[in-house]
Amino acid sequence: MADLLSAPLDVLANLGLLLVQDKTLPNVVTIVTGDRVAGSWWSHPKGRLVFAVVSRLEDHPDVVFTKLVNGKVTLVHRRLWPALAAVGSAREPWQLDGLSAAARRLLGKVDRSGEVRVAGAPVKELERKLLVHSEQVHTESGRHETRIEPWSAWARRVGIEPLRSAAGRQLLEKASAAIGAPSTALPWRAIRAKVTPPAAL
Repeated sequence: MADLLSAPLDVLANLGLLLVQDKTLPNVVTIVTGDRVAGSWWSHPKGRLVFAVVSRLEDHPDVVFTKLVNGKVTLVHRRLWPALAAVGSAREPWQLDGLSAAARRLLGKVDRSGEVRVAGAPVKELERKLLVHSEQVHTESGRHETRIEPWSAWARRVGIEPLRSAAGRQLLEKASAAIGAPSTALPWRAIRAKVTPPAAL
């Protein structure tokens, strides 16, 4: 398994970002299978192998998973963690505007408690806006739950010092461009693109 992890880890260390699956951008599924998988990778002959590699990457000390590029699950290398924590902790208008009441209540609960185990649409909203760090956990009963926490709490737990928000955005934008993603692939750019009217012809 160590040999199977080396290729995606090398790509991630070099680029800083790596998607789990994508049709065109660098991703774990293509690295493991050698194929551009358009549908669910579970149906691929190497689907079990992909699952094993992704599971091991989730536990790797230099990797964190978050919904960053195009709203898809993205692996972020440790060297970009200060940038990610900065952006996630910023609580800027692009993150807070348009949040549902349920998502706002959940965010308040996370801020007060430091950690919440939850499922449903509100947590997905918070993940899309990078307002929380989330990870899947296995309960004693064998169920899967999503554990969420503020990025500031995550940063303290993993021992990093977040950058300033603008510097964090700049580093993540540079890394996103390096993997060939359009500027609108990042959530703060995507929201800005939606609200900025096109220039007059």
